[in-house]
Amino acid sequence: MASKYDELKQAISDYGEAAMENLVRCKGIGQAIVTGFPAWLGCPPERVTTVPPGGQFDPRRDYGEAAFSYHSQPVIRLEPIIFGICVAVRNVEDSGALWLRTAIRLEVTGDTFDIFVANQPAVHVSLDYDNEKLAPVFEAIHKELMQVFKTQLAEFNDSRYERGIGFFVAPEEATDE
Repeated sequence: MASKYDELKQAISDYGEAAMENLVRCKGIGQAIVTGFPAWLGCPPERVTTVPPGGQFDPRRDYGEAAFSYHSQPVIRLEPIIFGICVAVRNVEDSGALWLRTAIRLEVTGDTFDIFVANQPAVHVSLDYDNEKLAPVFEAIHKELMQVFKTQLAEFNDSRYERGIGFFVAPEEATDE
């Protein structure tokens, strides 16, 4: 019969294994989302980068693993993994660009990933995924990025919001590279 101490050691071991499995699985699908999204979106791969999910960031830098919530953690925990994805869209009118960012939260629940893209409904993807199975995630990212503009344009076109959107002229030397 195992002692209470041995039970505690086993529980810690089980937790550690689950935390590592969660990290590896979420890291894998996170990378698959970032590498698969450009082809689905129809843009060059360098237009999509990983960035921190919140706070200030440099949109011209691909943060790689530093964009994921586990990167700054000194201890691996059994918790959702969060990262940001950024899409650089060149301006039609000039040589500038607009950088769009959204946060993605990944959770392993049983035999599926629960993927939350900002304010979009959860997307459920099998742990045994491929790029075709990620299409609903790509749709959610696209919908979230489009929603920003739809909301702003709706407010702009509503006479009650006469000052809801604005533009400024950027310096001539500004580029998106």
